[in-house]
Amino acid sequence: MNRILLVVLLLLAFALIGYNTTVLDFERPFEGESFIAIICIIASLCAIVLLLIFNTARKIQKRIDEES
Repeated sequence: MNRILLVVLLLLAFALIGYNTTVLDFERPFEGESFIAIICIIASLCAIVLLLIFNTARKIQKRIDEES
């Protein structure tokens, strides 16, 4: 995965978190659109974690290939 693509995907995930935070109703977080916003925030956080894990694994693989 290209580094630019990684940054773009991370920015999109953070933008989704920001947008869904504005939709979230803090008085009733588990009703209606607020519940959907919570699900989208959690999904965006999962995407960020997966992208960072993939990036770390790619760096480790590059170091292993350089050593051998």
